[in-house]
Amino acid sequence: MSACKTEEKVIEKPKYLRWVGDIEQDLTKDAKQFELCNTEAEAFQYFNTHKGFRYKGEKKALVETFNKKYRPLNGKKQNGWIRIRFIVNCKGEAGRFRVIQSNENYEEFEFDKKVVEQLLKITKSLKGWETLEHKGTAIDYYLYLIFKLEDGTIKEILP
Repeated sequence: MSACKTEEKVIEKPKYLRWVGDIEQDLTKDAKQFELCNTEAEAFQYFNTHKGFRYKGEKKALVETFNKKYRPLNGKKQNGWIRIRFIVNCKGEAGRFRVIQSNENYEEFEFDKKVVEQLLKITKSLKGWETLEHKGTAIDYYLYLIFKLEDGTIKEILP
């Protein structure tokens, strides 16, 4: 009688994020001091609170900041969209910035690094994010800024 020994294969279940667009902490990219106040599973989308976009001085102040600090690259075809998605914690601090770029037809496109770095640097420097609450508790929430660029000039900032 021979004894056969079979190896048990452990099939790892793929790890999926809770929602499309959730941002896992990556200490190679993210500031180590940025922390969520609640759990990852409790981070809201800003629009789920029914309070809309919240920035001190409203969108007008945010647009003025970009108009003052951003310097377009002249003579280069820099047309399309740059989205910067991030989380604002319950203290109004922003972190975990991620960038997606596309041309005007929403096809993958890589902008000049000087354009992306400027927009990211200005976004990271913004200090007017307002805190949001849900059922009386301060929350962490996802937010994004989308920049429509034509010839390297900001034509529109969404939302």
